[in-house]
Amino acid sequence: MLSHTRLLTLSALALGVAGALASGNAAAAGFQLKENSVKSQGTSFAGTAAKIGDSSVVTNNPAAMTQFEGTTMQADVTVIDLNYEFQGSGTDAAGQPLTGNNGGNAGDVIPVPALSVVHKLDNGLAVGAMISAPFGLATEYDDGWMGRYSALNSDVQVVDLALSGALDVTDRFSIGAGLIFSQADVTLSRGVDFGTLLFSNPATRALPFARPQAADGTAEIQGDDVGFGYVVGMHLRPTDTVAIGVSYRSEIDYELTGTADWTVPDNVRTVFNASPMTAQLFADGGAFAELTTPSILNVGVTWQATDRFALMGTYSHIGWSSLREVRIQFDNPDPDSVEPFGWSDVSYYALGGEYMLNDTWTLRAGVAYDETPTSIEHRTPRLPDANRMFYSLGATWRVSDAFDMNFAYTRIEPKDPRIDISEPGYSLSGPFDGNANLFGISAQYRF
Repeated sequence: MLSHTRLLTLSALALGVAGALASGNAAAAGFQLKENSVKSQGTSFAGTAAKIGDSSVVTNNPAAMTQFEGTTMQADVTVIDLNYEFQGSGTDAAGQPLTGNNGGNAGDVIPVPALSVVHKLDNGLAVGAMISAPFGLATEYDDGWMGRYSALNSDVQVVDLALSGALDVTDRFSIGAGLIFSQADVTLSRGVDFGTLLFSNPATRALPFARPQAADGTAEIQGDDVGFGYVVGMHLRPTDTVAIGVSYRSEIDYELTGTADWTVPDNVRTVFNASPMTAQLFADGGAFAELTTPSILNVGVTWQATDRFALMGTYSHIGWSSLREVRIQFDNPDPDSVEPFGWSDVSYYALGGEYMLNDTWTLRAGVAYDETPTSIEHRTPRLPDANRMFYSLGATWRVSDAFDMNFAYTRIEPKDPRIDISEPGYSLSGPFDGNANLFGISAQYRF
């Protein structure tokens, strides 16, 4: 009943699951998570590579570890309250409006923890370890929403263990480096319009369910892998009041291996099973995809303008051009699902300040501009990304000589996020109403 060649071509259109492996989060452009330091969050991450007294430098710039004394332990957690709501519309292959609602609030409330420790030796060496989540995503749309053929659920988790060391080269200059052991775990799903697939084939068009949106199924992709990378940095203190830090985090490659789980309506499965050439299509089985997270260059400066007031700034270059396409390969004879992304390298700019109110409290504030690596040509509901502004407030409560508590709040405002998808048999376009609120708390203890 079905031409094998014709069905393979059409099934590639019906799949469209490659985009699931390159998803995003409103906490930073692309799917980067900057939230590994509540103290830095209070200044919108201004000066992160140059700051001292914050043990997240294990990952952010290991060279700064030489500025510690004894042993310092720090635990951070930032809760991301992400809000994204679609306000557009779409049409199916017959030109009819897509059924379903707008998907509701696709965002979620997600905690992002980090744990770090730094130990300074007596010979000018320092060592440190840190667990953090540099990339991630969690979004969920209502089942049956109008954009279900682009995205349903998204869960991306990347967790790092960094082991770093640093050395004082002179009294004012230090270097550092670290190894990164990274675990990536991806589970994502979307709807599949089998009705359009059958409608597009003359041999099956007469079937009563061979109509757009009349025979929906789902595809869920799960994969995980361990990757390895490195971080290097330098920390220069040209004067007693100025510090300059530079760090570089490498790309990390993952070969995600896992499963493809399909939900196919019974009547559609009967059609596929009618021919030995198509019976194995859209069947559960193994799946594989390659994913590369970007390199990140951070340059930070701090200036202690007075005994109580300090200014700081950051420039970051994020190498998102490493994400050119995502190709999912299936163990079953389904064709590869390939989606071009063509992401671009982007920059992040931040300016902040802190004021020591008294011996107990220090106050902070910061603002940042974060560029998106995406373009309207490849943007999807998984990542309705846009250039965004960060607005942050923070404080440190010095509980004792050995114990500090840090607090931070950040508001993230994307600038006019929107999508414009036009695929064979499917279109979806319109703006998103999006924002994120970040609430952070951390504790630091010095032995």
